[in-house]
Amino acid sequence: MTIVSNDPSLWPVIDAYRFFSYCVVAAFVAVTYDWALTFGQEVELVWRQRWSLMTFLYLAARYLGIFYAALTVLSTLPTILVTDTVSWITYVVRSWINVLVFAMLWVIIITRLHAMYQGSRKILIFLIVTFLADNIFDVVVSIMIMMHVSGEEYILSGTYMCQINYPEDDVLLVSITWILATVWEVLALCLAVWIAVKHFRELRRHSAGGIIGDCFSVLIKTHMAYFASFVAVSCFQLIADLSPSLLTDENSLESQTLSGLAQISTVVQAFVLGPRLILGVREYHAKLVANSDAASAMTSIAFREQVHVSTSSSV
Repeated sequence: MTIVSNDPSLWPVIDAYRFFSYCVVAAFVAVTYDWALTFGQEVELVWRQRWSLMTFLYLAARYLGIFYAALTVLSTLPTILVTDTVSWITYVVRSWINVLVFAMLWVIIITRLHAMYQGSRKILIFLIVTFLADNIFDVVVSIMIMMHVSGEEYILSGTYMCQINYPEDDVLLVSITWILATVWEVLALCLAVWIAVKHFRELRRHSAGGIIGDCFSVLIKTHMAYFASFVAVSCFQLIADLSPSLLTDENSLESQTLSGLAQISTVVQAFVLGPRLILGVREYHAKLVANSDAASAMTSIAFREQVHVSTSSSV
């Protein structure tokens, strides 16, 4: 359905829409700039290394992120080429990319935690069960939303705009998925901090640090950065979904600003910091190999196949 209007009172809506499109472009610039910045490391630490599951997860997260950001820019272009059908298709594709990439990032985190807990089967089973429960719920919610969302094309004072409309029940379901995802991320962070503190205490007690201590430091630093970005995304998303004032006027500048910040933080968290969970560890391993013969004990930490922390633990 196309709605045409030249009402001057709708000009603030156009301004808000343009502001959101600037945020979308900023997100695209961020992910492509990070890719260009780390491409040299990617060639050395990913493409030229032995391929494994983590290699495929890194490449999928990285390049799906660029594709996702480009699609988002396309969906906000104020041209006649972007119809309600095109916007709806790009929305569906972006939604499923989000579901897929977040699942892959959680697989990376589960693998890291499994290694940090020295291959504990109980931890692995617990993480897999909670991971499957949460992601199955996400898939079901995504399917339900796809069945109810609709797109509308607006031509306001010569500016072409497309908007995706959600039923109120679907907005609530989306908020629940973000809450459950945040709970899982908090749980994963607590498990990582707990085992890291435990290992640091043991190393201090035995006056032994070195490679193992540095390894845990790298794992915790990359995890903390990723977790902080996820919390920011969740906060922006929940405020946008649950704030009564924003729900009553989705085209207001405040609503579009919050949506734009959520868009930028989502892209940075999933498609910049997510791949760096792997790249950071591989970079640390490469420095060990270059600077010390002792690095041979940490060969697997590069996520080639398995990671060894203090025993034969696998990440």
